[in-house]
Amino acid sequence: MYELTGVTKRYPRGKDVVHALDDVALTIGDGDRLVIQGPTGGGKSTLLQMLGGLDRPTSGTVLLDGTDLAALPEARLTRVRSESIGFVFQSFNLIPTLTAQENVETALVPLGVRAADRRERAAQALASVGLAERLGHLPGEMSGGQQQRVAIARALVKRPKVLLADEPTGNLDEATRDEIMDVLESLWEEHGLTFVMVTHDSTLARRAPRLATLRRGRITVKENTGA
Repeated sequence: MYELTGVTKRYPRGKDVVHALDDVALTIGDGDRLVIQGPTGGGKSTLLQMLGGLDRPTSGTVLLDGTDLAALPEARLTRVRSESIGFVFQSFNLIPTLTAQENVETALVPLGVRAADRRERAAQALASVGLAERLGHLPGEMSGGQQQRVAIARALVKRPKVLLADEPTGNLDEATRDEIMDVLESLWEEHGLTFVMVTHDSTLARRAPRLATLRRGRITVKENTGA
C-alpha cells in the first residue's frame, strides 16, 4: 500500500530551517492499523499530510499502490484524495449550515455521483455509525461525539482504501473517546481499511497493532505488545 523512502520535509523559520521530517522510511501494508505518536512539533501531522497527499516532501518518495504522490500533478493528486483517501480531523470540519446527510454527501460531489445515489449512500454511511435518526440535524444540534460520527461517515461514504485520522478524539471526553474508537476500529475491520491515526493519547495508542514514534522528524516503528 504505502512505501515511503527518504522522505524529508524542511520549513524555513526566520533564519533557521525546521526539519519536520528527516529521511523517513516507512512501509504500511494493506489493511494495517498504525498509530503515530510523539511530542508536539515532532512531525506527526506533517507525516499524515504526506500520506494524504495534502503536502509534498522536500525530497523522497511517497508511494501509494506504486504511484508517487509527491510527483503527481495537482489535478491527479486531487483525484486520488477524492477517490482513495478518507480524512477525519480533531475539529470535525463540518459545514454548520448543512444537515448531517448533506455534510456526508459533500464527499461524493467531486466523484460525480448522482444526487439520488448520494442521498442513499450518505444515509447508509450515517446508519453505519449509529446516526440513522439524525440525518436532518445540523451540526449545532448534535453533541461532539455525534459530530465526529458524521465526519467519519463523510470520510467513508466514498469507500476509500485509506482512512487517515488526526487526533480524532482530541475534543471529546473519555467515554465518548472510547465510543468513537470502537466505531473506527469496527469500520476498519469491516471494510478492510488501511488506518493511520495520530494521537497524543497513550491509551488509544496501546489499542493499535503497530506504533510509530516521531521525534525531531525521525521515526521508529514497533509492534505494539499492548494491542
